[in-house]
Amino acid sequence: MEFIYFFDDHPGSFFTSSFIIGLMIGSFLNVVIYRLPLMIERTWKYQCAELQGNPLPKSESFNLWLPYSHCPHCKKTIYPWENIPILSYLVLRGHCSRCKTNISPRYPLVELLTGMFSLVVALHFGITWEGLAALTLTYALIVLSLIDFDHQILPDDITLPFLWLGLILSLFDLFTDAHSSIIGAVAGYLFFWLIYQLFRILVRKEAMGYGDFKLLSMLGAWLGWKMLPMIILFSSFGGAIFGSLWLYFTKQTKETPLSFGPYIATSGWIALMWGDDINHLYLSLSKLG
Repeated sequence: MEFIYFFDDHPGSFFTSSFIIGLMIGSFLNVVIYRLPLMIERTWKYQCAELQGNPLPKSESFNLWLPYSHCPHCKKTIYPWENIPILSYLVLRGHCSRCKTNISPRYPLVELLTGMFSLVVALHFGITWEGLAALTLTYALIVLSLIDFDHQILPDDITLPFLWLGLILSLFDLFTDAHSSIIGAVAGYLFFWLIYQLFRILVRKEAMGYGDFKLLSMLGAWLGWKMLPMIILFSSFGGAIFGSLWLYFTKQTKETPLSFGPYIATSGWIALMWGDDINHLYLSLSKLG
């Protein structure tokens, strides 16, 4: 535990370490964001072939660890010194060292975003169990947001384990008590489920996916039912405003499906960080009114 005392005496080192570690984790999150949807797709194809009695498709090992990171164009293995967060991208000038294919700028942006979010969480919670848990949830929300943005899915592989983790943490009153956590998990799922059913009956369309129900349920388990109104309100306004701007600038039609998960995740992170302050401010303003 000596490192805790060291960071207590040198807070600058703690915050710098939080940012650097966040950059490194952001590099791994890029792998998860890219590979997890492909792993899910492979599983679906395998299950379909099995149900139909067809020969099972043969494929090489493909998971978060194998095959090793490589250029998707020339298949060159990316060596550790070519995978240093942000720095390697700048040194390589955004190109593969062999075939000079462009490397998406989103990779260093995700690393930078993860590092900045890690720093904000560290500043807010300090060296505490709450801080460690908040970092874990932050990383999960980043992955869920970008996978949903890319593929319009919110993988059960993340939402369900984190839902259970939120319930377990509530036993220790980390962010909320067990009573509020259980109600939050149930209410979070049922709220969007009811909207989905009403929209399908009245408009004969699906307003959202089941992954959105599970994501809100997960946040309810972590933060308690009292945070749900704020998350629903912020995500609804955010989805309406930014979704409309996205459709306008990309010249899409109103029929174009949009991902709602990033807005739920962003609103959940805001509630995690400043939810109590926002609720207290709202109650204070209500009393003044």
